[in-house]
Amino acid sequence: MIHSQETKPLSVVSKLQSNPSDSYINRRKVIGTLGFATTALCASSITASAGWFGKKEAELPIVKVKSIPSDTMRSARTVRSTPTRNIGGFPDEWVRLQGNNLTQYVAYLNTLKMQNISAQDVISAHAKQHGTVWNSLPPRQWWTRMGYTLRVVDRISSAMRVPVKEIVSAYRSPAYNSCCAGAKAGSYHQANVAIDVQFETSAYNVTAAARSLRDRGLFKGGIGSYPSFTHIDTRGANVNW
Repeated sequence: MIHSQETKPLSVVSKLQSNPSDSYINRRKVIGTLGFATTALCASSITASAGWFGKKEAELPIVKVKSIPSDTMRSARTVRSTPTRNIGGFPDEWVRLQGNNLTQYVAYLNTLKMQNISAQDVISAHAKQHGTVWNSLPPRQWWTRMGYTLRVVDRISSAMRVPVKEIVSAYRSPAYNSCCAGAKAGSYHQANVAIDVQFETSAYNVTAAARSLRDRGLFKGGIGSYPSFTHIDTRGANVNW
C-alpha cells in the first residue's frame, strides 16, 4: 500500500488536484517515460482487456446483499473497523492524475454507508504504481459496480466480527494490471467487480466464511483462496479456486 503516516483531510487532498488539462499533460509525461519493454507489455494487456470496455450496463452482475440480523450487528460493533470521511496520504502525482474524479469517487463511496470499510481503505488500493505505471480510479460509468462487491466484503466482516485489515487490490487499469505479477489479462479487477482483501484473521478463515455466506445466498461470484489474502468478486456466477 502506498500512503504516508500522515492523513490529510479531504479538503487538503482537493487542493492537490489540478484541472483536467493538467491531468492530461501529466498522463502524457508518465506514458512518455515508459521503457520499450514496459510499453509493449502494457499494450498487449490493454488489447486483451478491451472487451471489458465494450460491456453494456445490462450485462452487469446483479447482487443483492441480504441484511444482517440486528443481534449480529450489535455484537459486531465492538470489533468493526472505524470508517472515516477523511482521506489523504496519497502521492501528489497520483492525486493530480485523478483530477476531479478523486473527490467525486470518495463522495460516491460514502453513499454506500458501509460499517467496516472507509473511503480511505478503498482509495488506498488504487494509489499504487509498478515502476513508472500508476494505477487509476475506475471509469466513472463503472463506479456502481464496485458497490456490490464492497457491500459483500462489509457483510463478511460483520458476520465474522473481524475488522478489515487492508483492501490489497480493487480496480486495476489495463496498463497497471499487466505489470502485476500473476494477474490475468481478463481479470475481473479490470471490470471493477473484484477485491483482494485481508482481514485481521487468517486468509483461510476469510475464504471459508465468504464461501459459507455465498452458499447461503448472500451473493453470486468468485472466491479465490491465497496464502495472504482472499479474492472476492461479484461476477454473477459462483466460481472457486
